[in-house]
Amino acid sequence: MPFAVPMIWREPLCHISDCYFCMTKIDGIIKKNKSSIAYPDVPSAIRPVPHSEDLPVPVPSEILDISSDNDSSGDSDEYILPPDDNSPQLFDQNDLDDLIRDLNLPKSSSEILASQKLGVKYNPEEWRLFIDSSKRSLKGVLLHNGNKLACIPVAHSFQLKETYDTMKVFLDALNYTKHRWLICGDLKVISLLLGQQGGYTKYPCFLCLWDSRADARHYFQKVWSHRDHLVSGSHNVIQEPLVDSNDVLLPPLHIKLGLMKNFVKALPKESRGFLYLVEKFPAISDAKIKGGIFVGPQIREQFKDDEFLKKLNSLERKAWLSFRDEVEGFLGNHKVDNYADIVERLIENYKMLVARMSIKIHFHHSHLDYFPKSLWALSEEQGERFHQDISDIEHRYQGKWNSSMIADYCWCLKRNRPDVLHKRKSRKRQFLDD
Repeated sequence: MPFAVPMIWREPLCHISDCYFCMTKIDGIIKKNKSSIAYPDVPSAIRPVPHSEDLPVPVPSEILDISSDNDSSGDSDEYILPPDDNSPQLFDQNDLDDLIRDLNLPKSSSEILASQKLGVKYNPEEWRLFIDSSKRSLKGVLLHNGNKLACIPVAHSFQLKETYDTMKVFLDALNYTKHRWLICGDLKVISLLLGQQGGYTKYPCFLCLWDSRADARHYFQKVWSHRDHLVSGSHNVIQEPLVDSNDVLLPPLHIKLGLMKNFVKALPKESRGFLYLVEKFPAISDAKIKGGIFVGPQIREQFKDDEFLKKLNSLERKAWLSFRDEVEGFLGNHKVDNYADIVERLIENYKMLVARMSIKIHFHHSHLDYFPKSLWALSEEQGERFHQDISDIEHRYQGKWNSSMIADYCWCLKRNRPDVLHKRKSRKRQFLDD
């Protein structure tokens, strides 16, 4: 310290005779004559005292040896200041990374690759492989059984299409024979993986020899000849199967869409219920409505529409209510104890409605035990949601799709500060346990 005694400030008793600032005259003072300022000597501002012979500069003491065996007593304990919770918290790189992920901000400089380990022990039995294509690309994604963790893209292509050769390339590149994940996807992908012929075939079921052309026997014959093996060249199998049929999961989401399709196609085109759908969904083309092509949000919207029930006759109403019970009690997130009765009632009502049995109704009729116990935990719906999640990344790259784009998506799955809580929780899926 340059002074022996620092300047001491006190509250002035009077602003006229005891205020240091009020008594300092600075009128007409510029840079050239600022040395002529006269500072007052008042009790409220005691000037500092410089060092002198009487007040010399203190000499620092020598460093004490603290390794002595004599410990200090409790009277000489060092006082520790309590932490100040009101102190400002500064951003670091980890906080900034998490904020960029939550706000879905684009990059303004270099590309950051998320190559660090995510800290979760890998077990192939806890994952299932989802393969599907969108308008832009064909994707292979690992989905966590139980949907507690985010989906991880493992294959991505903008040039390959859904063909048998493409499926073989995908599985070879992923070394599928080593991991042996469960397989989920729509029925087209499942048929390609099992080497079955595409399109409207005579034996489309990979579990039995169900005859899709025998309409007269569909609702009356429940047991069909079992397929022991998928043999190439027999019963619409044209290629060697790429996966074991026991590792294939039935797709609950696509089955739900198929049940909706069968219901709408069974409605007479002049009925009040069908005309109500045409009026309610003007954005959907007539061809799609006649074909019963609806998406999940539209089906959920119809479940809540009481006016639609008033437009249906008694048979149509029973079939619709049984379809709603099927979705809520079996194909949805909750599986009720009497799900078998709900499925049986659905099939009976569809039979009375004269709805043609499709392969998706056949799975309910003949292979109800093949469905997994937890449909919500092994559904392909999370994979369909992946199309929406990665669409923002694909749009950001604007046609320049490469491995860096997938790295960016993986970077968005990681959290540097997973334990930090905020007032508003981010809805973005992350690679962490719930």
